[in-house]
Order: sequence, then structure tokens, then C-alpha cells
Amino acid sequence: MGNARLQSIHVHPVKASRSLSLREVVVEPWGLAGDRRWMMVDDGGKVVTQRGRPRIALAAAEPLPGGGVRLSAPGREPLTVPVPRAGGTVPVQIFRDKVEAVPAEDEAVHAWCSEFLEADVRLVHLDDPATRRPVDPRYALPGETVTFADGFPLLLTTTASLEALNALIARGEHAEEGPLPMDRFRPNVVVSGTEAWAEDGWSRVTVGDVDFRVAKPCGRCVVTTTDQGTAERGREPLHSLGQHRRVNGKLVFGQNLVPLGRGTIRVGDPVRFSG
Repeated sequence: MGNARLQSIHVHPVKASRSLSLREVVVEPWGLAGDRRWMMVDDGGKVVTQRGRPRIALAAAEPLPGGGVRLSAPGREPLTVPVPRAGGTVPVQIFRDKVEAVPAEDEAVHAWCSEFLEADVRLVHLDDPATRRPVDPRYALPGETVTFADGFPLLLTTTASLEALNALIARGEHAEEGPLPMDRFRPNVVVSGTEAWAEDGWSRVTVGDVDFRVAKPCGRCVVTTTDQGTAERGREPLHSLGQHRRVNGKLVFGQNLVPLGRGTIRVGDPVRFSG
């Protein structure tokens, strides 16, 4: 189809926290500027996500000039967190990857995060996304890196596929849970004007003047069952994805992208794709 457009852009300044919608954003080799450069880790250095602590969905992070963030959450006073000074990295684990990261310098930051999640957690920053964390070598080209995103620089979804999925949910056992909003899937870029599931056949995508390659379909987890406004969980969309969208043992929705260049993308940009 020739009328595909960039419907919306979303970044997540702190991994697993509330998404932030933008009108335009700079595309860097490792993802969208400001996306998932911060994350919380537990007392063993392992990433904290909505998988284990859905309440993190209620926390928000406003990007600040220079890369810092302003944290806010229900019942908490907002807190400004500057980018920590260079050096002093600590090893952290994000799923199978071990990465060097820089802890926030002010102990008040760790106290704020810990009190909100009712767990001992720390906030860390990815100081050098160009070198710290390679993309999964099974799907990467040489030199590709990623931030604290689950595995790839960007996640693309389409409005037509969400409509198709919601139609499946409406006919299923848990119809009362639908229709689901797109924020359940925590995408970076949402495309309108395509056929449902058309993205399954794409290998290249161009948004405006920026090219991306499609690395692999996105396997979905329990986070998609989490209401991003309340942190409460249901059964959908995993129930319906399990019945209709199972690929190589994974429940899939959306496509993982890797940028092939730099540039700026804007809501309303034309989107072109090829197989």
C-alpha cells in the first residue's frame, strides 16, 4: 500500500516505565534518542521490568537536556536525576547480557526507586551505547549495538494488526478484556495505512528518509497483559496470540528493527517497505 504513515512515536526514558509520545525524534544507530538509556536493577544487578514488578508501569520519566530524567510516580515527589559523571561502571545483567552501566550518583535516587517499588533497587545509566551492548549475534550485523531495550533498537507495530488482534479477542473467551490499546505492546514506532499483519513480510522499512532493516518478529511476554494505566493484569492478548499468532514457539506481535542510518523521523512521515 502506498499510503502508510508514521502514526506515532514513543520512547521510554527509563526501561519498563511509562511511555512518552513524541512528534519527532532523532534516530541513532542503537535506537531512538533518549529511549531506554536508564533502567532499574535489583540488589544482584539484574534488570527490573514489568515482568516481575508491574507497578513500574506507573512510574514516568521526563527527559531533560543532556540526558538526565525527572522521575515521577503516584504518591512520590518528583525527583531530578542528572547523568552521572563518566567512569565508575558496575556490571548489570539484562536478561542474558552482561553490561557495564553507571549508577546514579545520588543515594536519594535509589531510595526514591526502592520506596516506590517496595524493593531494593538502583537506577543505572548506559553511558556509551555505541560499545556497551551488542545486538543478539544471531540476528545482528557486525557492529550493531542496542540500549537497555529488550533486544533490538526499535519495535514497530501497525494499527491494522492491532485492529485484527482486537477482533480476535472480541470473539474469544476473554472478550471483556478488549479492545486493547497499543501501549500494551510498548512500541517505538506505530504505522498506519497497511494491511493487517503485512509487517510479517517486510525485510526493509523506510520512515521518512531513514532506513531500517527488520531483524525478527517480536516475541511477546506477560508485560502485554499489564494495563499500563493501572498495572493490573489480565489474560489478553497472550491468550489470543497463542491461538492465532504462534511462530517458532513464540507468540508474536510487531517487528524488531535496526537502523541503517541516522536521521530524524516525524509523525506523519511516509513509510515504505519491501520484502
